[in-house]
Amino acid sequence: MATAPTPTPPLASATNGNPSRRVTGTTRAPRVTRTSSGDIPGRAPRSRAGAAWVGICVAALLLVALIVFMLQNTQLVLVSFLGMQGTVPLAVALLIAGVGVGVIALIIGTVRITQLRRRVRRVE
Repeated sequence: MATAPTPTPPLASATNGNPSRRVTGTTRAPRVTRTSSGDIPGRAPRSRAGAAWVGICVAALLLVALIVFMLQNTQLVLVSFLGMQGTVPLAVALLIAGVGVGVIALIIGTVRITQLRRRVRRVE
């Protein structure tokens, strides 16, 4: 024998047109909490090896996209830098520029992390 579900209380905005006014006689909804993947039966917990596998797959896809980009952009372009000039394929020029930006971001990030670690050590 099935029981009928209990009706939900009306929304405050639907009842009186004023969402900030509290409706009397209603109860608060139960608090919903997230469960970790270990709590779900039949599902394996996340691990570092799994995260590494996902990272390797993403890196492989990005590498394939980079190779396709380089093969499609082989026209020669003139590059000038600090008084030097030369012609290189467009893809190589963009790759060098991207690696340079990555190195600069790495240096700035390392300096900032070092500053924060020193600040934490002083506080302790």
